[in-house]
Amino acid sequence: MLSAAAPRRANRLADETSPYLQQHAHNPVDWYPWGEQALTLAQQQDKPILLSIGYSACHWCHVMAHESFEDDDVAAVMNALFINIKVDREERPDLDQIYQSAHQMLTQRTGGWPLTMFLTPDGSPFYGGTYFPKTPRHGLPGFPDLCQRVVEAFASKRSEIDAQNAEVRRALAAMAPHMPGTPAELNSEPIQNALDLLARSFDPRWGGFGRAPKFPHPTDLALLLHSTQAQPRQMALLTLHKMLEGGIYDQIGGGFARYSVDERWEIPHFEKMLYDNGPLLSLYADAWAQTDDADFRRVVEETVTWVQREMTASSGAYFSSLDADSEGEEGKFYVWRRNEIDALLGPEKSVLAGRRWGFDGAPNFEGHAWHPKIAAPLAADEVAHIESARQILFAAREQRIHPGRDEKILTSWNALMISGMAHAARVFQRADWLASAQAATDFLRREHWRDGRLQATSKDGHVHLDAYLDDHAFLLAALLELLQADFRASDLEFAIDLADAMLSRFEDSAGGGFFFTAHDHEVLIQRPKTGHDNATPSGNGVAAWALQRLGHLLGESRYLAAAERGLQLYWPQLSQSAGGFSSLLFALDEALVPPTIVILRGPAEQTRDWQAKLGAAAGRLVLALPNGLALPAPLAKPESEHVNAWVCQGVSCLSPIADYRQLEQVLSTK
Repeated sequence: MLSAAAPRRANRLADETSPYLQQHAHNPVDWYPWGEQALTLAQQQDKPILLSIGYSACHWCHVMAHESFEDDDVAAVMNALFINIKVDREERPDLDQIYQSAHQMLTQRTGGWPLTMFLTPDGSPFYGGTYFPKTPRHGLPGFPDLCQRVVEAFASKRSEIDAQNAEVRRALAAMAPHMPGTPAELNSEPIQNALDLLARSFDPRWGGFGRAPKFPHPTDLALLLHSTQAQPRQMALLTLHKMLEGGIYDQIGGGFARYSVDERWEIPHFEKMLYDNGPLLSLYADAWAQTDDADFRRVVEETVTWVQREMTASSGAYFSSLDADSEGEEGKFYVWRRNEIDALLGPEKSVLAGRRWGFDGAPNFEGHAWHPKIAAPLAADEVAHIESARQILFAAREQRIHPGRDEKILTSWNALMISGMAHAARVFQRADWLASAQAATDFLRREHWRDGRLQATSKDGHVHLDAYLDDHAFLLAALLELLQADFRASDLEFAIDLADAMLSRFEDSAGGGFFFTAHDHEVLIQRPKTGHDNATPSGNGVAAWALQRLGHLLGESRYLAAAERGLQLYWPQLSQSAGGFSSLLFALDEALVPPTIVILRGPAEQTRDWQAKLGAAAGRLVLALPNGLALPAPLAKPESEHVNAWVCQGVSCLSPIADYRQLEQVLSTK
């Protein structure tokens, strides 16, 4: 009788907090996490480093792991030739930024995940790529053969590699922006240029920008949606409509996938990321506020339900992502066979569901299955029936094997969801949504704020890694959103602590802007200081915007001056090509025209009522401060038996207003 194969011995990744690293804990590869042990060993042995960067929801990361990292023969090659380091790009975005930039320099191609980089013992990259198959395929070399060739080059061409490394380091250093010699006079021209650029790449049929694959780009959509011009707003609204009709939106369970592989938003790459869904909640809430469109409201409600059902920990914080794969197949959890639909729904509902979600057409997923999209409108008397069909399909889908969930708690991504949840709560006046945002905030303040320092990540009670700029900036912006939904003194205190930490630990006070890593962070081959938005907003853009708002609110010149220095630093880039800088453009817009600040003071019920009626307009900060609060001087307006409103813009303030209709008239002119 054959005995069962013994389980593999765990490697060094078994004790890591990252689910992605833990997925590789039983590989035969002798993996190290990034750290002093691995880097010192590489230098002592003068051995090249094989650096593999990915994340737990990444489909092609799983493919490469299954083909190569789980294979004993491939692992033997890797172990013999390299010090092998595995990195979760979500826990170490600093490393990911650096080596993605280096990959682009070395290959003249954009990167992605998995990122596979070969480094000299001092951490300098000399060759790289993304996914490599085990055997040659699609013009790519087989991974074991590639490893052999890389080591041969490392041994035989060391002087050329050293010269290239020096050039790469110089090129990385040259990427840093430089403050102009003379301060510029800021103006709104970059904002208009960005709107024009988005218009030129806009897809008027399907919405979005460019061709497939299509990503949501929430920051660009926010710039369009909050424009004072009609055409940009219509571009944003069309895109949001087309997205909610497509398969990038989960028609059965709510929530958005990371991107669409086609121009129609029909078939997604199925992973769901917290960082997309937070900003999209804000966008769809504002789209509903502008249009009163029931579809926008439905998407907000369904997405919040998904977040609360599948992405919220018992602690109140939010998990990071859901995998694209289940049972080893991408999208298997989400797609349907026609016989399943017929059996579950019966003849009448099956016909309606087929027409509504496209099941009556040809299969749209790999030629054999259907992924739901909105294919036809509903008559008024069909709405209840299609909702009944959705609930039946959802209940059946819940019985399937679910995609994996990355349960680490990332400060920056939690902050993006806190902002989205709190903003949606303000727009729709939902106390339960606000409670969710506050619970996540309280977790971060309790667990991730340690001895005056913010931490980046935690899982199962293990909190670690000093936080990055994005963690501080996004959380400060989230707190400003929360303060407008329900003023808590602890949130304001936390906001001030974060703002001060950004200035003391991240700001380049001489050169302007903020470094991505703190002044006492591990020394790496580059210290990024970027203003460009990526999948998430720019930390520098959000920092400038949030510091300006907090500075105006508290009359704190240090915050305003830091924001001004950041805008001056990036002004040459904004002036030359504003595309991809939407976060900084929001800060620029409010540097030119400060936000209108409305302080409501009086009995709690009345202040909340006025605040609800004022809504959540862009370019406005509204705080309801009921009697009895202990407040800092700039906010400590006199208490009264009836509501009074203090309206300020920049350094200009009006006399208190006691009549709500008069307040509306005043605000209509601002």
